[in-house]
Amino acid sequence: MERHYPETLGVRRTGWAALDRDPQQDTVEFVCPHCGARDQKKARRERTLYRFTDGFLQDLQGEVTVCHSCKQQLRVVPVILLHDQEEERRFGAVFSDDFALVTK
Repeated sequence: MERHYPETLGVRRTGWAALDRDPQQDTVEFVCPHCGARDQKKARRERTLYRFTDGFLQDLQGEVTVCHSCKQQLRVVPVILLHDQEEERRFGAVFSDDFALVTK
């Protein structure tokens, strides 16, 4: 039996792109497709498993998680690794609709 969960875009900030948070935290930010709430989860995959695709380092396998607001399951895929402010600007231009939901 195979389950299909709604998918959403995830962003994992590191280095210069993560200056606004504690450096010990390594989280994936996403927006729930069910309720529209912004949420985050701990990143599980090693950074070495990310692959360069479409101009960004991405985890195309993604992860299944639960929204903390509505308690519904969802799949965060792809998870895009952003390292600096320039990558955030490029990401915003490419994924403008999804990026507006994930940005602060």
